[in-house]
Amino acid sequence: MNKEIFLKAVKEARKEGKKRNFKQTFDFIINLKDINLKKTDEQIETWIQLPFSKGKPIKIAGLIGPELKEAATGVCDTIVTHSDFPVYAKDPKRTKKLAESHDFFIGQANIMPDIAKTFGRILGTRGKMPNPKAGCVVPPNANLKVLVEKMKKTIKLKAKIQPTLKSMVGSEDMKDEEITENLLAIYNHIIHLLPKEKHNIKNMLIKTTMGKAIQIAEK
Repeated sequence: MNKEIFLKAVKEARKEGKKRNFKQTFDFIINLKDINLKKTDEQIETWIQLPFSKGKPIKIAGLIGPELKEAATGVCDTIVTHSDFPVYAKDPKRTKKLAESHDFFIGQANIMPDIAKTFGRILGTRGKMPNPKAGCVVPPNANLKVLVEKMKKTIKLKAKIQPTLKSMVGSEDMKDEEITENLLAIYNHIIHLLPKEKHNIKNMLIKTTMGKAIQIAEK
C-alpha cells in the first residue's frame, strides 16, 4: 500500500483529534477477515521493531543472575537478581506490581526454569514472560544495552481470540512522517503472516486517544 495513503490518514486523524490537556497517542487497528483463529497456524503473536518510538516510555525489567548484574545496571528500569527470587515467590502482590509496571521482561537463559517457577503464573497470564522470539531470553554474557534500545521500539501484536490487531504507534508530539513509517512497518510485517496476505485485512483504522477513527484505504 502506498505510503501517501497512510500519511493522509495520519494527518486526518490528527485534525479530527480535539486538543486535550494531556498528550494523546495514535492507535492503529487492523481488523481481519476470512481467518480461523481456532487454527493455531492462523493465530498471530508477533513482535515488530518500529523505525521510531511509539511515543510512550517503555519500561523493561531484567530477571537475571549475578553475571548480568553489571550489564543491566543503568540499562534496565528494574533489576531482579536470582537471589531476590524467593522474596517475590513469597509475595504475589509484589510480583503483580512488577508485572503491571513493566512492558517487557528480559530473562537470563540459564535460570529460566527458576524464572518460570517464580514469575510464570503472573507474567504468563499477562503475556509478559521473557520470550525467545522477541529476543528477551539471553545468555549470561549478553549485550543488554543493545537489546534494551531495540525493545524500546518494539511492539507486540496478538490475535488469538478476536480477529483484531491493535497497537499504539505514536503520540501527538511526533511528526506525521514518523508515525507513518511506524504504520508501514507494521503493515508490511503483518501481511506476510496472514494466509492470504492483504486479502485477510477487512479494514485498517487510525485514531488519536479521544479522536475519531479514520479508515486507511486505497481509493
